[in-house]
Amino acid sequence: MSKNTMVVAVVALLLAALALVLPFVLPSSGGGDEAALNALGDRITNLENSSSSPLKIAYLNAEDAFSVFTDAVSDLRQKAVDKQMEIAKLQQDFMAGTISKDEYQNTNDRLQVELLQAQLNIDIGTIDKMIDSSGFSNMRSDLQQLRDEAQPVVDEMKNLVTTIRTGVIDTQEFENRYTQVKNAFTQLDQLLTQAATSKIVEAANKVALAEGYDLVLRVKNVIIYRNTAKMIDITDMVKHELSTYL
Repeated sequence: MSKNTMVVAVVALLLAALALVLPFVLPSSGGGDEAALNALGDRITNLENSSSSPLKIAYLNAEDAFSVFTDAVSDLRQKAVDKQMEIAKLQQDFMAGTISKDEYQNTNDRLQVELLQAQLNIDIGTIDKMIDSSGFSNMRSDLQQLRDEAQPVVDEMKNLVTTIRTGVIDTQEFENRYTQVKNAFTQLDQLLTQAATSKIVEAANKVALAEGYDLVLRVKNVIIYRNTAKMIDITDMVKHELSTYL
């Protein structure tokens, strides 16, 4: 199987692996805001008309809640941060004229590959934690399939790192292999994000039911103004609930 065929096959399997979690993802930040606001207004009106008690509304910062997952692999994240700092230092040295163009290009290629490997390791580490956690038991089979189908990408990533470190590789071959692995990683990262997001939705629902909220808004999408005396931020409660899943 050619590397190109391998990556295409892996991506196709990755896209199928977590199909069951897709209906649970949060709304995207782009597009559809007018329709979302209209639907929200209708829902609030219906709730107000059908209830004699005050409407209880909360809001959630989903991006902040997502940090629970990244914090769970903080050691792997730090390695990626360190690699980014190396790249920044290399760029500074090149701009200062302390290294040649060839030296910069060769070192930058190596560091970019090592950074991609560090980012891939973050995703793989997160998936492994999810699989091992009872909080993800309802999607464990999908996660395990995702992990299995991601292994060819992990193996190709290791091979590419080894090859670039030896310095014996054609420029066009390097660019092709790097692009293929990066595209596969991007698909994997998107699916992992969707899996995590489904758990954020689950945790938010659990907190909302326990606290008696009628409506929970995602702060990024629709909130322009809020009365803090009447609208409660449940982000920390959702983060606490998510922490019990890992």
